[in-house]
Amino acid sequence: MVPGEENQLVPKEIENAAEEPRVLCIIQDTTNSKTVNERITLNLPASTPLRKLFEDVANKVGYINGTFDLVWGNGINTADTAPLDHTSDKSLLDANFEPGKKNFLHLTDKDGEQPQILLEDSSAGDDSVHDKFIGPLPREGSAGSTSDYVSQSYSYSSILNKSETGYVGLVNQAMTCYLNSLLQTLFMTPEFRNALYKWEFEESEEDPVTSIPYQLQRLFVLLQTSKKRAIETTDVTRSFGWDSSEAWQQHDVQELCRVMFDALEQKWKQTEQADLINELYQGKLKDYVRCLECGYEGWRIDTYLDIPLVIRPYGSSQAFASVEEALHAFIQPEILDGPNQYFCERCKKKCDARKGLRFLHFPYLLTLQLKRFDFDYTTMHRIKLNDRMTFPEELDMSTFIDVEDESPQTESCTDSGAENEGSCHSDQMSNDFSNDDGVDEGICLENNSGTEKIPKPGLEKNSLIYELFSVMVHSGSAAGGHYYACIKSFSDEQWYSFNDQHVSRITQEDIKKTHGGSSGSRGYYSSAFASSTNAYMLIYRLKDPARNAKFLEVDEYPEHIKNLVQRERELEEQEKRQREIERNTCKIKLFCLHPVKQVMMENKLEVHKDKTLKEAVEMAYKMMDLEEVIPMDCCRLVKYDEFHDYLERSYEGEEDTPMGLLLGGVKSTYMFDLLLETRRPDQVFQSYKPGEVMVKVHVVDLKAESVAAPITVRAYLNETVTEFKQLISKAVHLPAETMRVVLERCYNDLRLLTVPSKTLKNEGFFRSNKVFVESSETLDYQMAFTDSHLWKLLDRHANTIRLFVLLPEQSPGSFSKRTAYQKAGGDSGNVGDDCERVKGPAGSLKSVEAILEESTEKLKSLSLQQQQEGDNGDSSKSTETSDFENIESPLNERGSSASVDNRELEQHMQTSDPENFQSEERSDSDVNNDRSTSSVDSDILSSSHSSDTLCNADNAQIPLANGLDSHSITSSRRTKANEGKKETWDTAEEDSGTDSEYDESGKSRGEIQYMYFKAEPYAADEGSGEGHKWLMVHVDKRITLATFKQHLEPFVGVLSSHFKVFRVYASNQEFESVRLNETLSSFSDDNKITIRLGRALKKGEYRVKVYQLLVNEQEPCKFLLDAVFAKGMTVRQSKEELIPQLREQCGLELSIDRFRLRKKTWKNPGTVFLDYHIYEEDINISSNWEVFLEVLDGVEKMKSMSQLAVLSRQWRPSEMKLDPFQEVVLESSSVDELRDKLYEISGIPVEDIEFAKGRGTFPCDISVLDIHQDLDWNPKVSTLNVWPLYICDDGAVIFYRDRREELMELTDEQRNELMKKESSRLQKTGHRVTYSPRKEKALKIYLDGAPNKDLTQD
Repeated sequence: MVPGEENQLVPKEIENAAEEPRVLCIIQDTTNSKTVNERITLNLPASTPLRKLFEDVANKVGYINGTFDLVWGNGINTADTAPLDHTSDKSLLDANFEPGKKNFLHLTDKDGEQPQILLEDSSAGDDSVHDKFIGPLPREGSAGSTSDYVSQSYSYSSILNKSETGYVGLVNQAMTCYLNSLLQTLFMTPEFRNALYKWEFEESEEDPVTSIPYQLQRLFVLLQTSKKRAIETTDVTRSFGWDSSEAWQQHDVQELCRVMFDALEQKWKQTEQADLINELYQGKLKDYVRCLECGYEGWRIDTYLDIPLVIRPYGSSQAFASVEEALHAFIQPEILDGPNQYFCERCKKKCDARKGLRFLHFPYLLTLQLKRFDFDYTTMHRIKLNDRMTFPEELDMSTFIDVEDESPQTESCTDSGAENEGSCHSDQMSNDFSNDDGVDEGICLENNSGTEKIPKPGLEKNSLIYELFSVMVHSGSAAGGHYYACIKSFSDEQWYSFNDQHVSRITQEDIKKTHGGSSGSRGYYSSAFASSTNAYMLIYRLKDPARNAKFLEVDEYPEHIKNLVQRERELEEQEKRQREIERNTCKIKLFCLHPVKQVMMENKLEVHKDKTLKEAVEMAYKMMDLEEVIPMDCCRLVKYDEFHDYLERSYEGEEDTPMGLLLGGVKSTYMFDLLLETRRPDQVFQSYKPGEVMVKVHVVDLKAESVAAPITVRAYLNETVTEFKQLISKAVHLPAETMRVVLERCYNDLRLLTVPSKTLKNEGFFRSNKVFVESSETLDYQMAFTDSHLWKLLDRHANTIRLFVLLPEQSPGSFSKRTAYQKAGGDSGNVGDDCERVKGPAGSLKSVEAILEESTEKLKSLSLQQQQEGDNGDSSKSTETSDFENIESPLNERGSSASVDNRELEQHMQTSDPENFQSEERSDSDVNNDRSTSSVDSDILSSSHSSDTLCNADNAQIPLANGLDSHSITSSRRTKANEGKKETWDTAEEDSGTDSEYDESGKSRGEIQYMYFKAEPYAADEGSGEGHKWLMVHVDKRITLATFKQHLEPFVGVLSSHFKVFRVYASNQEFESVRLNETLSSFSDDNKITIRLGRALKKGEYRVKVYQLLVNEQEPCKFLLDAVFAKGMTVRQSKEELIPQLREQCGLELSIDRFRLRKKTWKNPGTVFLDYHIYEEDINISSNWEVFLEVLDGVEKMKSMSQLAVLSRQWRPSEMKLDPFQEVVLESSSVDELRDKLYEISGIPVEDIEFAKGRGTFPCDISVLDIHQDLDWNPKVSTLNVWPLYICDDGAVIFYRDRREELMELTDEQRNELMKKESSRLQKTGHRVTYSPRKEKALKIYLDGAPNKDLTQD
């Protein structure tokens, strides 16, 4: 039953509604993009009147009846576009609704106005209804002040409709609820709003975008006149100079109030509003000290904009019960006695005194801040005090003014204003903003030079009654929360809740709920269990009929405000029209294959639903910039599926059809796209019918081993394979009788269509398909498909990718090696000729077998000659490989005899010299052995190295990148490794490959057939660097990285173990590819690769970044070089390998005993590594490890792990300077030993040494202005490894001083100068004196509308 149907009046003529026909109505809400895809279904009796239909729809969707229209949709009666009459008693049957069919209706705006949301009425007596307006209302799917405290869910349409209260809300940008609360309070203050309206903006003098008063004026006008539910505050925040990031910073509302008032005062200088803030918000008080012996009193006058009230006195577990109690405590004097005695100018001695505050003047608008945020010194965290504190609706402030004039013996003092900020109870008072005393609108009881009058006490009682009108509420914790405001309107004396975009009516009972606390007492922990929603700021207004203003009415507006209202109304109307256009605009993806560039272009077509297809084609034609490329009559729009690359249908004869009808209406998203199809002038467009499938046909030429570009044909799924072949035959002009058709259903899934009667649907055809056809007269078609030449060619085609390889810059060190490779290749002039692909599948096998057979004896003699000559190889040996220069191998075939020969050769070579010959996995010995043999036999014997030209190097011993030869310390580890498990040439990871993946030749079993590799020079874009060369490489992505590197050896000019492969990503970031056993399957077409010279890692090796530790330099951490350390290597061995690298790369001449290696953690030096330590046994090592190298001034003092090395630095307070670091080596963790060592280097007596541990990152920088008092000097401990020191490792920083030395007394000028120097020094070193894990960003308003780059700010 339709909601409310039980109350409807059933026509008398129908006694039984169940027997009459029913009408199915489907209504689509098109008023906004979020509801356009939602449909409401109603099944009503045919006699239901139209007005009842409107009522049922209103109940269903939650709109107010009469604020929307219903019009016929696209389903039926499309010609009748007039809206239905919502007041008509005409039945659905008489209104042309059809029983038994779907009747489509569109719910649209009425007269251009959005439908109004139906809201529940909040009655005064229902507390449950009011509760939802008080707390932070959850907002779905949008960012609020924090994730826990956000505002209520709202749709776009809800923003466009004004609240039933008549007030307009403010949209929360992200975390700007604190700003919204303050702005609504100022807007609801008549005196502030009226004064703001009287100010006139001069556009000739200032940019309106950066004018804070003007943007506030605009905002207030919109809040007063807009028909929207909520408006944006972005223009106001932009005038503050804030960017979008500021919207994600939550600040304190009281802090914002002071900063905004200061900014307004600056903007209003030399205008009528120059003293507006002081007139409304500024009060005065006296800060006094009275001697209790002679009665002499010293005092000064301070100003305030708000009064901060303590919730809970320091050290007390009991909170003040009320605002009045907190105010009394605020002015309660304290006695200065004992060590706190006051020096009396009259008594000329220290005397007991009374210190306190007296209010002299209360402002017209009194602001009270309840200090709910405190610091817990037990947990060292900020906390929020949720204790209950009541506040009255009317506050009598006369009891807080001291009317006595105690003694004439007082010290005269002028108003200090802002200059004495903080001297008057700086822990309680807010900053004042003005020292102008010319205007005194409040009550002042001090007589200062006759300018301030003392009213009679009897008059004060009646003139200091304040009424509460704004409560700014905070809900949450000290870490974050949500602000909203409860404000009383002076127009109707009614309270309202302004919670971001939601404005609702509330009662006095709701205000009481913001007092805080909880029901019942929980003792000391009452605050922890109390509600987190409570009042934070209270604003009262003085009850004075003579001064209390009312809001300006529209006819009372100044002329410039009337003009502003008119402009804003016009903008709102324009925005409404634009929204109407947006709601009727179809937005769909548009693609176009550029007819010249052959590049698929993408854009978004936005076309009004009433535009015709012809007009849409014209729009798309211009959008794709085809005017000068092709005539417009050679273009058309077709329905397209970009995901499957499928043309669904064309629109012949529908050029005058509206786009809304063609696309199925205005939708937020479409399940299809549009393609702007083009043709040549001599071509005719093909008709695409729904139900057809698209097939891209590639013609394969077995003789040329080529695959042609695709030709598109369209077929039906119920066609047979025979019919499909005939269709293809017409398209590609090949005989259907001998045609082989191969369907590629997905990657590496090739299927030969062999059953003539099978339909395409049964074969697995879908919307978009790819097939390969071949129709040659060869006998290849008689072979099994997986053994045929066609399958191998298609398999290669599917797995070949194109890569762009950037070769390293040619350096003198690699030139000779590269030349040797090119000579061995036969032609050193053209790099592209070094590696050519095989020509033809037949006839090559025999020649390869023959050459391999002939090469066996030659290799044997070559091996014997190598053993005789040792390392003194003759360069002429490279010419002996000329017989192998032009070996060709079949594309994807390997003869069994060849593999047998390979195994025999490999076995022979391993037997003759197992130490000098290793498998093709390239263990350490490959690098150090004579390449005259290893390069030849590895290139021939390895089935993976099948490029056309076998490349060889010269005979000279090739040194490692670190300068070591075959007699280095790695040889012993190598021998040990060869005795055990065979070492694979891969990354340093222990689990990066297993022997089971390889055959006897060290080649991956599955990789033998995947050998396609072709490289040719490539002219890259300018800017790739002089001396660099690019290669365009076509390669089978199933080969391993190791094989790929071997193929690149001739082009790089060094062994594959001496260069590294870096993959370049879209952001130009480079990452090294190190897993040599992995294939190139993760690469894709047109990926870029950078080759860098340097030895690649072997198993058990790690790349290490070496930094120099310079303890007394401004930048103590300096990068030196990348090195390679191996598992099992000692620290001394790694130092030996570093010495030549440091000399060559860094110009450092070091002896092995004059530097040390030590642990590096971020920038902190750690454990000193001793020479006998072994990596992975004594020292944990990992990928991209970092280590410090420290140059020693003398002999190494660290001999044992029981010793402790700390860095000491003397602080000289009398000179205000720090001495350089000096290392102290301790035999134990004893504090006494530390003092003794410090005495040895400084001469300070042990009993006078005070020390403290440095804080933060090395070098633990701290300002010399802070070090004397900020550090924890002379901790009461006997050992260093206990709290609060916790010095358990080398590298800790210890500051020490002579306790007899007095701190230098600085003048203000010296202090300021030193402060600048220290700030500059700490800025350069990047150290800041802060130990907070998170520092809040300071709230600033920039008067020029743009922040200046302040480098001192975080």
